[in-house]
Amino acid sequence: MDLQYDYTRLLVAEFDVCFRFYRDVLELPVKLGSEQGPYAEFSTGAVCLALFSNQEMSEAIGTQDLPETVVGKDRVCLVFAVSDVDATARRLEEKGVALAARPTDRPNWDVRTAHFRDPEGNLIEINQRIKK
Repeated sequence: MDLQYDYTRLLVAEFDVCFRFYRDVLELPVKLGSEQGPYAEFSTGAVCLALFSNQEMSEAIGTQDLPETVVGKDRVCLVFAVSDVDATARRLEEKGVALAARPTDRPNWDVRTAHFRDPEGNLIEINQRIKK
């Protein structure tokens, strides 16, 4: 098998709200699509981040009549490398983003991290390597 990880697609209920978050708050360049949806891609470096209407995906695979799942623990975490976690976290807070976890050194991971959520509740991590 020749599998290559190509991109992450988040299935979202409020497409326009999430689109504006990734474009305006995280300032990711739009590669394809617009806030009208139902699909968009953002440039993030080597891997693409895509948004897709969860209703359209449900219709495509025949699960539109199933109940929505209850969210417990996080099931996905998007991770973005940054040059300065503290400065980036401050900038996000200035844009109204509530941090789920403040900047913290994680020596076991060899990174400094901060965590927050997008408008749909998806967990996002920003991190920078800890200099040894």
